[in-house]
Amino acid sequence: MRVVVALGGNAILRRGEPMSIANQRASIATACGPLARIAADHELVVSHGNGPQVGLLALQAAAYDDVSAYPFDVLGAQTEGMIGYLIEQELGNRIGNDRVIATLVTRTVVDPRDPAFEDPTKFVGPIYNMEQAAVLAQEHGWVMKADGGSLRRVVPSPMPIRILETKPIEWLLREGGVVICAGGGGVPTTFDSAADVMAGVEAVIDKDLASAVLARDLNADELIIATDVNGAYVDWGKPTQRLIVRAHPDALDAISFSAGSMGPKIAAAQQFVRGGRGDCVIGSLTQIDAVLAHESGTLVTNRVRGIEYESPGSDPASGPSPRHLRVVSDVPTGVPGRG
Repeated sequence: MRVVVALGGNAILRRGEPMSIANQRASIATACGPLARIAADHELVVSHGNGPQVGLLALQAAAYDDVSAYPFDVLGAQTEGMIGYLIEQELGNRIGNDRVIATLVTRTVVDPRDPAFEDPTKFVGPIYNMEQAAVLAQEHGWVMKADGGSLRRVVPSPMPIRILETKPIEWLLREGGVVICAGGGGVPTTFDSAADVMAGVEAVIDKDLASAVLARDLNADELIIATDVNGAYVDWGKPTQRLIVRAHPDALDAISFSAGSMGPKIAAAQQFVRGGRGDCVIGSLTQIDAVLAHESGTLVTNRVRGIEYESPGSDPASGPSPRHLRVVSDVPTGVPGRG
């Protein structure tokens, strides 16, 4: 089976931790245990986020006045190599370094007329308080938006259209390799038809949406969106919260999910299932075996009608348990999703 796993940011750096290589290496080492179990029996492609890392590189570049600031396409390529190397090393230590593990710097095509360029929404870099954010916005012209109780820099996040390097990825998979690619959503690239050239653009692509395009382009059997909770919830944080166990992609249109957390994951799952041949599961990386077996997480599939919920009051930190399902075909509108 061909499996694409999109690693959430917590798999690379836990929220609030200093962005040291030691901390990132430790988090990635933990993530590579579950990845190794998939690689043992399946074709594996790994994608990952890069928001904190690419933001830090931009901040470092901006502090050096002797050269012009590096654009985000170049910074994105840097993070693909850096994070890919760490995953390669830690995964190789688990599955054996005689197996081919390759990081590819991949380009993701976007539309230069995408409205996202006029409304930056993608968080990059560390969090700041109000005073710090005001200084940085003034000095560098950055756009800042609220991320929880703090502020972070935001940059444009256009919709991914396709991944350019699918042929080398396919070749490596046929040779039994594990491929790490589309890191940070891939390098955002546009095509100038008049000049017949490709060029990078100032943006950071959402890694979940790019992973859905990657999985579609590779005809993957399964897309796993690995996160730090065991699925997507409605009524999140309330006594009536319910885990979505299985859902048809169209049924999820009636539910509102937070744009800053679960929203892009749901959109990516819907996009892949509607356009591909496989299923998507949103679930906890620590429960990867149960997620792959569709015994944990939120499964988005064309093989069910409506939405199936677990019993109210389930614990997002708990492991897999017998599920008591409620099947809903008519989904009410305006139900808040996991925040």
